[in-house]
Amino acid sequence: MTTRRLTVAQALVRFLAVQHSERDGVEHRLIEGVFGIFGHGNVAGVGEALLGLELEDPTLLPYRLARNEQAMVHTAAGFARMRDRLSTYACTTSIGPGATNLVTGAALATVNRLPVLLLPGDVFATRPANPVLQELEDPRSYDISVNDTLRPVSRYFDRVNRPEQLPSALLAAMRVLTDPAETGAVTLALPQDVQAEAWDWPQELFRHRTWHVPRPRADISALTRAVTAIREAERPLIVAGGGVVYSQATDALRTFAETTGIPVAETQAGKGVLPHDHPLSLGAVGATGTSAANAIAARADVVIGIGTRYSDFTTASHTAFANADVQFVNINIAAFDAAKNAGISVVADARAALEDLTIALERSCTAPEYRVEVVDVREAWERRVAEAFHFRNAPLPSQIEVLAVVNEAVDPDDVVVCAAGSMPGDLHKLWRAGADPKTYHVEYGYSCMGYEIAGGLGVKLAAPEREVYVLVGDGSYLMLAQEIVTAVAEHVKLIVVLVDNGGFASIGRLSESLGGQRFGTAYRQRSASGRLDGGPLPVDLAANAASLGANVERARDIEEFSAALERAKKADRITVVHIETDPTAAAPDGGAWWDVPVAQTSGLESTRAARDGYENAKQAQRPYL
Repeated sequence: MTTRRLTVAQALVRFLAVQHSERDGVEHRLIEGVFGIFGHGNVAGVGEALLGLELEDPTLLPYRLARNEQAMVHTAAGFARMRDRLSTYACTTSIGPGATNLVTGAALATVNRLPVLLLPGDVFATRPANPVLQELEDPRSYDISVNDTLRPVSRYFDRVNRPEQLPSALLAAMRVLTDPAETGAVTLALPQDVQAEAWDWPQELFRHRTWHVPRPRADISALTRAVTAIREAERPLIVAGGGVVYSQATDALRTFAETTGIPVAETQAGKGVLPHDHPLSLGAVGATGTSAANAIAARADVVIGIGTRYSDFTTASHTAFANADVQFVNINIAAFDAAKNAGISVVADARAALEDLTIALERSCTAPEYRVEVVDVREAWERRVAEAFHFRNAPLPSQIEVLAVVNEAVDPDDVVVCAAGSMPGDLHKLWRAGADPKTYHVEYGYSCMGYEIAGGLGVKLAAPEREVYVLVGDGSYLMLAQEIVTAVAEHVKLIVVLVDNGGFASIGRLSESLGGQRFGTAYRQRSASGRLDGGPLPVDLAANAASLGANVERARDIEEFSAALERAKKADRITVVHIETDPTAAAPDGGAWWDVPVAQTSGLESTRAARDGYENAKQAQRPYL
C-alpha cells in the first residue's frame, strides 16, 4: 500500500480539496474553500496546512479570512443554500472563544438543514500542560472541552484524538454533509497537538471522491394513500417549503399544480416556487402570510406539505388549518418531517414525488367554483399590496415603501437577502417574486440577527454573476456588520440596504400587541428618571459602514433612496444605502395568529387586555392528530 507522510492537518485539507458531490449527472466541488480566523489551536496545524496548499496551488482549497466566527458560518450557510446544498465551505477556528463563537452559526445551519463543516481547534489530547490558555476545566472529566457545546447543534460531531481516527471521521462527516435528509452543521474537533502530528496515510485517502446525492422515490403504498386522499379532496392546498427549492422541483411543482388545479401557498424557505402572478399562487401562508393563502388554508380539507417542516409560523401556531376534518399529506426527504401533523407520510425527493403524483392524478382536477374562489382571494390581496406599496408615510418613509422601491429596482436574476426583525414578515407577505426561487433568500428558520451581511456574502460567492441586495435593520447591523470588511478584502460587491428605525421594530410591535408597551425595544439614552426613555442615541451607522471600507449612500426620503439605489447598482464595490424609517408603520394584516404567551396576571391594563385576546385566540389552536 502506497502511503504519504503528512500531519493530520495536512491530510485533512488535502482530503477536503478532492471531495465532490453529484446529482443528476452534474458534479460539484463539495468543499469550495475554507473560512478561518487563526489563533492558538489552529494556526500551527490547519493554518500551516492551508498555507502549504496555497503555495502549491491557490485554487485547490482557497482560504478566506473572516472577521467573526459566527459570521463565517453564516457565510458558509448562505453559500450552501444558494448552491442547493451541493457545495459548502469549511470553517476553522482557534480553541476557546473562537470555537464557542461557532455555536449560533451551527444552530442556524442545522435548523435550516444546510451543510457546513466546522473545524474548531481543541485543547491537547495528550494533556502535557493542563490547563492551557482558554481551556474550560470541568472537574467531572478531562474529556470535556468547550467544543462540546457544539454537540447539540451539530448533525455529526467527532473529536479526532489520534491520527488513525481521521479517515473514519472524515468519511462520516462527508456522508452527513451530502445526505439531504440528515444534513446540517458537521463538527470535527481537532486537538492542537494532534493537528501537528505526522502519520503515514494511505494514498487512497487523497483520491478524487464523489458523493452521490440520490433522488429517492416514494414507497408505492405511501404514494397510493396520498393519491387517494388528494383525489377525494374538495379543497386541497399545497404548502411548498424549502425542500422544493433544494430539490430543484419548481418546474415539477408548477406542472403538478396546473395539472390538478391545486393552489400553492409558500413558507419563507419556499417563497418564489411559483411566480407571484401565477393564477395558482396564493403567496405566503401562516403568521406572516397573505389573507389569500390564510383564507384558503382555513377551509382546506387536504394540505399537501412538500419539503416543509411545518414551523409555528407556517401553521400559525396550529390555527391556520381550521377545517375540523383536515388531513395532511407530507412529502419530505426526511422521515422526521414527513411524519408531522399525523399526516400521510411520503418519504421521497420532492421532484421525484411530484412527478409520480402528476402522473397518478392527471385526470383529477379541482372544482370550477374552488378555482374561482382562489382567483378572487388572490386578486383581493394583490389590490392590498398595491395600496401598501403606493401609500406614502410621513414624516419618515415606512419600511414598506423601502421594500417597494427595492422590489421595483431588482432585475429578474437579482437576489434579496434578509433574516431577522420585521422585514422578513413584510417580505414574506409583500415581495413580488419572479420565476426564479433563488432570487428570494430569507433566513427564517432560526431568524438570526446578524445573518444578513454575512449570508449575503455567501450568496454572492456562490453566484458572483448576480446582484445581491442585503436588507438589514439597525438592530441586526449593530450585532454583526464586520463582514463588510471581508467583502472589501475579497472584492465582493453587495448592495446593503440599511433600514434605521431606531431600535428593534419587530419586537417593539410584538411587545405592543402583548401589552408590553414596546418596553426595551427603542434605542434611547438613559434619562434622569433612570429609564431608557431619553433622547435618541448619537450613533451614525452610515459613518460606521464607511469606516469599514464600504461605499456609502445616505437617503433622507424615498425619492433620494430610489436614486441612491440606482447609483449603488452601478458601483463596483460593496455599497451601503442608509435610510431612516418609521418603526410604527405596519404591513397589511394577513389574518393569522402567532402563539406568544401573555402574562396571566399583571398590574398593567394593557397586559390584561392582551391576555384576554390571547385566551380567545388560544381556543382555535388544535393538535392536528
